Amino acid sequence: MAGVSDLDTPWYLHAVLPRSAANGPGIRRVIWSQGCALSCPGCFNPETHPTAGAGLVRTVGDVVGETLADATRIEGVTLTGGEPLEQPVAVAAFCAELRAHSGLSVIVLTGFTRREIEQDPARSAAVADADLVIAGRYNRQLPLARGLRGSSNKEYWARTDRYTAEDLAAVPELEITIADDATVTFTGMHAPGGEF
Repeated sequence: MAGVSDLDTPWYLHAVLPRSAANGPGIRRVIWSQGCALSCPGCFNPETHPTAGAGLVRTVGDVVGETLADATRIEGVTLTGGEPLEQPVAVAAFCAELRAHSGLSVIVLTGFTRREIEQDPARSAAVADADLVIAGRYNRQLPLARGLRGSSNKEYWARTDRYTAEDLAAVPELEITIADDATVTFTGMHAPGGEF
């Protein structure tokens, strides 16, 4: 379980979508981290790349509390970005708390390869409590845009047996959400505005 100091860790976020069906199996909370130095050509979310002066700053404890308060209405959480594993302490603490206090699943979408994650202790710790990691740089020469993989080189790394390839293939490729304040969000692998 994460220590109190880990729950006080700042987490730089781009956005949070309370409920989505296009970011993994079931209804999921989606958390976009702010900041990505990988800058894959053709990335769908370039607005999530800057780290300085962009996004929301929250504590891990705040994000955990909001997520657990909604736990009966969602199956799990999808962490994406930006690059969640560029903030490994925050991600590790968040995933550990979810694992300790709920049955929610965690999917991590990352541009780092499995090898890069396994060779880095902080990144390895960040995904230790994830159910599934979808790993690898986006490659616009290998477009796929389904099953939560933007390109065919991205690898499914099952950390538990919770999800199968068939579960991921059934995820809708596009979702349009209209919030109470009339904000429109397009999400999924075929969202307009680029590739992912």
